[in-house]
Amino acid sequence: MSDFVPVAERIVDAILASEPVTAFYAGDHGQDDRLPDFSADAVAGRAAMLLDAGNALAQLDADALNPEDRVDHAILTTMVERRLLELTEIREHEWNPLLHNPGPLLHGLMARSFAPVATRLEALAGRLAAVPDAVATARAVLRDCPRVHVETAAGQFAGAAALIRDELPALLSREPSLAGRLDPLATRAAGALDDFARHLHGLDQEGRSPRLGRRRWEARLWHTLDTELSAAEVLRRAEENLDRIGERIRETAAELTGGPATDETVRRALARLAEERPDNDTIVDLARRTLDETTEFVRAHRLVTVPDDECVIETMPEFARGISVAYCDPPGPLETADVPTFYCIAPAPADWTPERVESLYREYNDHMVRNLTVHEAMPGHFVQLAHARRFRGSTRVRSLGWSDPFVEGWAVHAEESMADHGFGGLPLRLQQLKMQLRMTMNAVLDQLAHCDDLGEADAMALMTGRAFQEEGEAAGKWRRVLLTSTQLSTYFVGYTEVSAIAAARPAGVSVGDWHDAMLAHGSPPPRHLRTLLGV
Repeated sequence: MSDFVPVAERIVDAILASEPVTAFYAGDHGQDDRLPDFSADAVAGRAAMLLDAGNALAQLDADALNPEDRVDHAILTTMVERRLLELTEIREHEWNPLLHNPGPLLHGLMARSFAPVATRLEALAGRLAAVPDAVATARAVLRDCPRVHVETAAGQFAGAAALIRDELPALLSREPSLAGRLDPLATRAAGALDDFARHLHGLDQEGRSPRLGRRRWEARLWHTLDTELSAAEVLRRAEENLDRIGERIRETAAELTGGPATDETVRRALARLAEERPDNDTIVDLARRTLDETTEFVRAHRLVTVPDDECVIETMPEFARGISVAYCDPPGPLETADVPTFYCIAPAPADWTPERVESLYREYNDHMVRNLTVHEAMPGHFVQLAHARRFRGSTRVRSLGWSDPFVEGWAVHAEESMADHGFGGLPLRLQQLKMQLRMTMNAVLDQLAHCDDLGEADAMALMTGRAFQEEGEAAGKWRRVLLTSTQLSTYFVGYTEVSAIAAARPAGVSVGDWHDAMLAHGSPPPRHLRTLLGV
């Protein structure tokens, strides 16, 4: 065993012990009774731990390690450096109330049957007891929050309170002996969350700009992408790809309609497809039917090995809404229990006008939902993350070192691969090209909004014009641009890097076998996957 292994394992232990969110999503249950601590002393303690971890890694001779450990050394070093950047430079815990939302950690204990009900309720008691102090810490450390973050967090905190009131009783009914202990904790926790939601609603100042600024955005981008590309090169490639995909979508629309290869033909073709659309009551069932279709198609065409894991499709919980339309929530790589992956879809917000709701579902029409299900589930996130959970290295680094560019890049590549093999015919091909325009535009908006003060009107014009998005989708995306930074760049950069690896398939190796090989190493940054595959 190399010197790296015990050092890496000690650092992994320290990260898991200090980050309950990381531990839970990794599938480690050692911190299940805790919530994150964003007090000044706790943040300073984590920063000191990370500095020590970085120094310990720097003292190792990475070149002397075997290829697998050398990759893990690089991944862990980047993980440590990114955490230090977030705590000491970005300091998002001081201005983004969304980071203080305990909803996901409470929901995880209720929804995931990784342990007996009594065990999960015991852990939940600890988290419920911690909620009032966590909310008090949020009040103490949050200053000058952007308006868009405050508005979104107010809804999420109210949703977390509703989660406690609506979901906990059913779980307690299975272990009624614990009701006497948990009921008062739940009442205090829900009250604290409601009070904080009202506090956020009552904030009348505009707050700081949600834009990160070029210096901090580029620093975060480097750590998010873990790629050799500069910000300027990402933008240049994205602009180039918009032109290339624009030509392809015009050609596909012309083939579908018989008209000329023009933007007007694209809009006419998309309008035709938009007439076949779900609504708030039917979109989840449509996704469920599509999962069956895509699974059969992937198996028939042997595109990748389909895991025997369970994927549950359901309506997105209220505490998680306001950022994206859908997400995939898998069990972590360290999870030992047989629990499902959740693919969640948000209904249109209740306060939207009927016109905006219709616009949203014109965007997420039947064909787009099929493509969305490819991305989130089969053979996208659900399949990739199920394969990743089966990877076991000499350390647990890759169980924590989740590369967003690889995860999102694989999902976009999965969309393209399904369309290339004929799934959904020309209608799905058109929607997939539209999604490629969207994910490419994501990278453009991400950079221009946070670095160049792109305004909402100009952003909406880019999305509804060059990317052919519906107004409802574009409005939601503009909000997401302001709520997040650098994450929206992961789709385009990840896709370009993952698809390049897919295109490097050796002669004589089938598509399915090469895809399995690509998914056999966890979720590493694409540049490290190239090393591991010898590409």
